[in-house]
Amino acid sequence: MEFNTLGRTGLRVSVAGLGCGGHSRLGISQGKTPDEAVQIVREALDLGINFIDTAETYRTEEIVGTALREVPRSQVILSTKAGVDWQDRLSTASELRDRVDACLGRLGTDYVDVFHLHGVSVEEYDYATQGLVPALLELKAAGKIRFVGITEAFASDPAHKMLVRAVQDDCWDVMMVGFNILNQSARERVLRVTREKDIGILCMFAVRRALSRSDALRELMMQLVDQGLVGDIDAEDALGFLVANGVGDSVQDAAYRFCRWEPGIDLVLSGTGNIEHLRANAESLGRPPLPPSIVDRLKSMFERVDSITGN
Repeated sequence: MEFNTLGRTGLRVSVAGLGCGGHSRLGISQGKTPDEAVQIVREALDLGINFIDTAETYRTEEIVGTALREVPRSQVILSTKAGVDWQDRLSTASELRDRVDACLGRLGTDYVDVFHLHGVSVEEYDYATQGLVPALLELKAAGKIRFVGITEAFASDPAHKMLVRAVQDDCWDVMMVGFNILNQSARERVLRVTREKDIGILCMFAVRRALSRSDALRELMMQLVDQGLVGDIDAEDALGFLVANGVGDSVQDAAYRFCRWEPGIDLVLSGTGNIEHLRANAESLGRPPLPPSIVDRLKSMFERVDSITGN
């Protein structure tokens, strides 16, 4: 496993991170038992993954805490999150402090390395910075949070409207951004600035439905062609060149490598409830970058796309 420095935090993080949410939630959403989910976390550690990302809403914090019970705390970098909303309204600062304590309790730890405000919309952003960030900075001063982060609601904000605002502020040590082959718009809108400001970047949505299912990819590519967002391509096999001549073992392999080697991305998150899938993803993220000609071709193909997530 290779490691990067997570921006100005100085944390040394594995280039592969384990995401404990998404469609899988460590397999819990597919009917796996908590014990089986614990094994996913422990296998990630065995593979050299030292960054574990969960959240209040994922309902996997207790599983992560159980998996890490016998692991020295200093060997794992823990990330968790809580939304601006709470019980169908905006959370107060006092409530957020209590929610952070509850997260720590479920994780079985005295501190979390990165605490994010989760899935913040552009409409919520002013309240997040004015109403909640001061509470997070207090928790940071108290040693309960080491670094403060923010994640975008990529599914509803694929053009990164919120993060375009957030990168102008200096309170964020870490950001989680949606980025993949199909939507590379974060490169200029977010990563250009975060590289200058040395903000740590976690990549989500590297591989979702469209890049893991050929039928979904074909349907999406036909939509992009109809919308005039991509050029004259064969929608039936639009990304076949990624596996031709040994470029990648699969579209998924190429997709993970594309994100892993994007300048400004420190770590790529991968979520799964399947150990073999976890191993394959970690292996892909440890491979060399795609050939420059392939990267340039992908940049050219999707340079006008900012309206999809690939989910």
